[in-house]
Amino acid sequence: MSKRDKNFLRRKRRVRAKILGTKARPRVSVFRSINHIYSQIIDDAKGQTLVSASDTELKAIGSRVVVAGQVGELLAKKAKAKKITKVVFDRGGYKYQGRIKSLAEGARKGGLVF
Repeated sequence: MSKRDKNFLRRKRRVRAKILGTKARPRVSVFRSINHIYSQIIDDAKGQTLVSASDTELKAIGSRVVVAGQVGELLAKKAKAKKITKVVFDRGGYKYQGRIKSLAEGARKGGLVF
């Protein structure tokens, strides 16, 4: 495992140690690959994914940052349909900038409260 991967896992564990998703306030988890972005709302008490969204569901055209914002809005729309409004944001080991920040802002715009 490279030093970059080890540092990422260390950051991810540090963030996750402070965050726990409950039924009242589930966790929004984000995964970012080179081309795509995926997000899901998880109830850690049950270990169950409640809602998920990704840019592969959208027919969006634009920069990856803009598309990430649209994924956040889609996630919020699906969460509202399941009557989920309050969540905890888990950025994983990623910095809160670029696509991660755009997704969070899109979710807030869609009605989710962090």
